[in-house]
Amino acid sequence: MVTIIGVKESQKENGEVFYKLKLQGGVEMVQSKSSGKMYLTARTCYISTTFDGETCKRLIGSQLTGAVEKVQTEPYDYTVPDTGEVISLDYSWEFSPIEPEAKAANQ
Repeated sequence: MVTIIGVKESQKENGEVFYKLKLQGGVEMVQSKSSGKMYLTARTCYISTTFDGETCKRLIGSQLTGAVEKVQTEPYDYTVPDTGEVISLDYSWEFSPIEPEAKAANQ
């Protein structure tokens, strides 16, 4: 399950406004590569909608069946907001309407 936690207004190349919903997966335990300490995190991503802004705002807190999954991409530079550090990534996070357990059972 994922939860809708926010709304983002975006603009198409032609200037038309559309809205994206920010989705968050479940809490995960992760070990820091630098310190070795454990911490909690949750995967997030955005998904485009055909809804207006008010409808999107009303959807915050709703849950959807699915998961936020890591997807391989071409390498790109990403600036870490808190530190300004520029790092190279080769993945992004995307919504999948299929729960991970259901995927494993079908393979």
